[in-house]
Amino acid sequence: MAQRARRWRETAAAVTAAGLITAGATAPGAAAAEAPRIDLRVLVVDNGDSPVRAVTAQLRSTGIPYTTVDLNDTGRPRITESFLSDTVNGRPRAKYQGVVLPNEAPFGAGSAEQTVLETYEKTFGIPQVDAYTWAHPEVGLDYTSEGGWAGTLDGREASVTAAGKVGWFGYLDGAFRFEDNAPGVQESYGYVARPRTGFTSYVDIPVPGGTGRGSLVGEYAHDGRRELVVTFAYNGNQQQFRLLARGIVEWLTQGVHLGQTRNSFAVHVDDVFAPDSRWDTARNCTPGDFDCAGGDGEGTTPIRMTADDAAYAAQWQREHGFTMDMVYNAGSGEEWKTEHGGTDALTDRLLADKAEYRWVNHTYTHPFLGCVQDTSSVPWSCAKNADGSTRYMSRAEIAAQIRDNHDWAVRKGLPVDRAELVTGEHSGLKTLPQQPADNPHLAGALADTGVKWIASDNSREPEQRAVGKALTVPRHPMNVYYNVGTAAEMADEYNWVYTSRADGGSGVCEDNPTSTCLDEPLDPDTGYAEHIVPQEARTALGHVLGGDPRPHYAHQSNLAEDRLLYPVMEKVLADYRALFADDTPLENPRHSAIGTEVQRRAAWQTALANGSVTAYRIGGTVTVTAPSGTQIPVTAPEGTQKQQLLGTTAFGTPYAGARSAWTTPAALQSALTLKLP
Repeated sequence: MAQRARRWRETAAAVTAAGLITAGATAPGAAAAEAPRIDLRVLVVDNGDSPVRAVTAQLRSTGIPYTTVDLNDTGRPRITESFLSDTVNGRPRAKYQGVVLPNEAPFGAGSAEQTVLETYEKTFGIPQVDAYTWAHPEVGLDYTSEGGWAGTLDGREASVTAAGKVGWFGYLDGAFRFEDNAPGVQESYGYVARPRTGFTSYVDIPVPGGTGRGSLVGEYAHDGRRELVVTFAYNGNQQQFRLLARGIVEWLTQGVHLGQTRNSFAVHVDDVFAPDSRWDTARNCTPGDFDCAGGDGEGTTPIRMTADDAAYAAQWQREHGFTMDMVYNAGSGEEWKTEHGGTDALTDRLLADKAEYRWVNHTYTHPFLGCVQDTSSVPWSCAKNADGSTRYMSRAEIAAQIRDNHDWAVRKGLPVDRAELVTGEHSGLKTLPQQPADNPHLAGALADTGVKWIASDNSREPEQRAVGKALTVPRHPMNVYYNVGTAAEMADEYNWVYTSRADGGSGVCEDNPTSTCLDEPLDPDTGYAEHIVPQEARTALGHVLGGDPRPHYAHQSNLAEDRLLYPVMEKVLADYRALFADDTPLENPRHSAIGTEVQRRAAWQTALANGSVTAYRIGGTVTVTAPSGTQIPVTAPEGTQKQQLLGTTAFGTPYAGARSAWTTPAALQSALTLKLP
């Protein structure tokens, strides 16, 4: 990390020196030694191609303000000197700290706009990202015909170079592989080329069919300018981009910017203490469900963890350095205990290990908290009162379910937070199409019981919203079903959902435009391990690499019998740790912390959209103003200090070779002030 911090200081010194020299020469009346003001905002020149859109999405998710110039808009602003810079209180100002371009010269080499932009970059030391270009001398690379190569990169292994490791890509462990999700389909094309003088490669691969290594990402320093040159095509969802996105943004901003991003992974295990119904491979439904014809659930064996399963869960957590959130239904557990002789080894084991987990209220007996369901027809509908209005579960009943579950946990000494709640099936919240609005009694019941964070289904409601004074916490459903205990059952149900009618499936995948059918049904013996596990782990890891803090959820049934959830979690953890350096750990926040993070991000984006944030750097001082009470996300290098009324304190906490935090101005100060090292 010390090497990386030193590299930031050396680069920043060079940038500041360039600004000092040229700003004095181009700004009459400005003192020669006066540092320019550099606004913490990025200029994005967008031609509509996926690489620029991917970088833009990374800027937004990080929380970095940016201005877009759309090349496809005939009414777009022209790039002029006044568009890029001016003076504030007599001090030269660069309006953008970095520039993202679709390629090295989107306005045309030698054109007026291109010339103005290049002059601006030289004057203020502003870095430029070439989102995707080909290998040629104008970007500091040999042609691919000169010992390089061009072609499909799918499945090929790339590495972070020594320069990349001590620089902006040091958060990566070293090697990573380009995705190859669809054999026979070209997913990523690139140019692999040898660097020329002035070019420093950060990411390279062995030249296919040739000798030596060729660059895919590198910095070209020339004519007083610096460009980050990317020579492979990508979109924002591809893993290779997601891995490199942080480094691209850190290079672009030289490690000083608004916004922050940390990778996190949380898994909620719903229905703990309760049994879950079992999929019927003959009926292709779940007996006991109202829509399972001929299957009333009688005589079937539900799926419920055993004491051995609980002991395994605690041991697994210790071995993998990961904590699961146990989302519990105490009343369902008490009912089970009563029905089975008054003893319950599972509950005893979980309570013995209670400090090993985080615990989240899931209501006492898992009832549907929305409208009263009329299951006399399929699909179900909301029951009606005599006057035709919808019948809902009452405020008192909802509050009792929440309160009884919480009180049980307190009596048992569970480390539970009253403010956190997951309702059964996310009920009480709107459920389309039958219940288009929240249960009108839900918000009051949440207030009565002190709930501030209520889970929602991210596949239905990806945005956080208010429910009275509480806020939702969207959760990602995992494609490991609640009603299966074995790999064979999982493969069977998966086949029913994801195969065509011609192949014996339900055909749902044919009817849903957002779904894709399997080419052929999965083998019941191998389908889970060979197809479902890697696919589900890739999806979850994609959320992680995208900086998405939202938790994932599965069910206690997935920790029972064949213990289906573990292979997915193990692959996510192993893949992440193989890709990232130790200073970029996978964080594991609890429900309320995730809700807070989502809330802060939304508030920050609103402040940016309203134009109510001002941030700039003058030499080694960063100043940020925002509406009173706004939590401000900032990323800065190691050694950064936060200015207090008297003296300074260390800023932020370390992550990925930098320091970052949500923060506010110090007491009695109207602006946040940071002192860079």
